Amino acid sequence: MQKHRRVIGLQQLLDEDLEAVCTDLRDEFSALSGSRLLVTGGGGFLGYYLVQSVLHWNETRSAGAKIDLAVYDNYTRGLPEWLEALRGRLELRRHDMIEPLPKDIGHFDYIIHAAGIASPIYYRAQPLKCIDVNINGLRNLLDYAVAERDAGRPLRGFLFYSSSEIYGDPDPSAIPTPETYRGNVSCTGPRACYDESKRFGETLCVVYARQEGIPVRMARPFNNYGPGLKITDGRVIPDFAKDIFAGRDIVMLSDGKPKRTFCYATDAITGYYKVLVRGAAGEAYNIGIDRPEISIADLANLTVKAAADICGYRGKVVLGRSPEGDYLVDNPNRRCPVIDKARSELGFDPKVSIEDGIYRSLIWYTHNQVAAAA
Repeated sequence: MQKHRRVIGLQQLLDEDLEAVCTDLRDEFSALSGSRLLVTGGGGFLGYYLVQSVLHWNETRSAGAKIDLAVYDNYTRGLPEWLEALRGRLELRRHDMIEPLPKDIGHFDYIIHAAGIASPIYYRAQPLKCIDVNINGLRNLLDYAVAERDAGRPLRGFLFYSSSEIYGDPDPSAIPTPETYRGNVSCTGPRACYDESKRFGETLCVVYARQEGIPVRMARPFNNYGPGLKITDGRVIPDFAKDIFAGRDIVMLSDGKPKRTFCYATDAITGYYKVLVRGAAGEAYNIGIDRPEISIADLANLTVKAAADICGYRGKVVLGRSPEGDYLVDNPNRRCPVIDKARSELGFDPKVSIEDGIYRSLIWYTHNQVAAAA
């Protein structure tokens, strides 16, 4: 990746990011070529590069058969402009994954179940919908995979997006956190609808892998960020960006002490496709970056420095409080993954530094403040 002090245009940013993904996924995208791939929730943040990287591969790297891509989404927050602009280059279908699958769905070789409500401010507002898509929506797809197998058309790969939140607030002895850690999770707190439905989603995946032979794998994302993450999402980096472009000081809604590692979108998407193609059935993989683990206060200061370079931002970091009473309830104090399993089994190797990733994210937000907020 380029040094983060270089201000570039939006198209160059996207081209560089998509080239990086396709280079790292040369073998995996070659394996997907000629197959039909379904991405649920493709209109969301992670769909941004999940979708565009496949199309970039088809148009710049595919030497033969292309990857036939379909996106199913209920577009609760609207059909994104970037996705509408791709119409004709893939199948776009409005469908709520909680409902039965369309009768004319046809056969898919691979499925990525990325549909869900991942932002705390939204899943706390719609806890039943959060649970339904992570359990009933997943069950619909797993039963579809069984039916396809019984019809002599077995799937070649199935990826369920779980979450690092399944670990809850780990004991300090379990940080960095490996996949073997069983978690310290509240089953009744304000985050439980998300955390526990992801945990039970993994149980479903393991049962279907063992009992039905479905090639389903689970990815556990650790604090992904970057292009495609709406400025209204409610997570920390878009919140900081929203303050910057509103011309006000960056407001931290905590004391700034919690620590995280932050994984840029290109590295994350590379990891997810590797899990889909190379992962072992019934296994979970941490997908994130293992260093540096930085405090939210340090993240805010890095964001101020990047914004000063990009747009002459002159604000500072101040402390504030969320209007949501449950904002910090069950919020983990630390979140840092062990990624040895993904490294050794999948060849996963995240590269983008937090400084470069923040810089690139803010460049994207300068061009997408209106579209990102929709």
